[in-house]
Amino acid sequence: MTRSLPMSILPRRAVIALIASLTLVTATGTAWAHHGWSEYDARKRTTLTGTIRELHFVNPHATIVLETPDKTWSVMLDSPARLQNRGVTVEGLPHKTKDGEFRAERLMLGGKTIELR
Repeated sequence: MTRSLPMSILPRRAVIALIASLTLVTATGTAWAHHGWSEYDARKRTTLTGTIRELHFVNPHATIVLETPDKTWSVMLDSPARLQNRGVTVEGLPHKTKDGEFRAERLMLGGKTIELR
């Protein structure tokens, strides 16, 4: 069964997975047109794989702290308001007794599917 849910009721792991997937989707797209992004080298597109150690969902930009085998990165995302307005489809399991809690097993975002299990 596929359901679309607002981010406000997704469990923490699903939110972290969503932020990570947004980062990956953005990294494969075109350069961001933003006044603050000119400090980043668009000629050196890179893919990072690692473990999310922290999530900061605050203004002006949400960030994740990503630990890779070689170093720890502070990954800049878009503003929380823009991230919240993105649509996401989540497949998973509703909690048996906690109303509004859901265990995400799969995220679909921007035409891509991310397996979480």
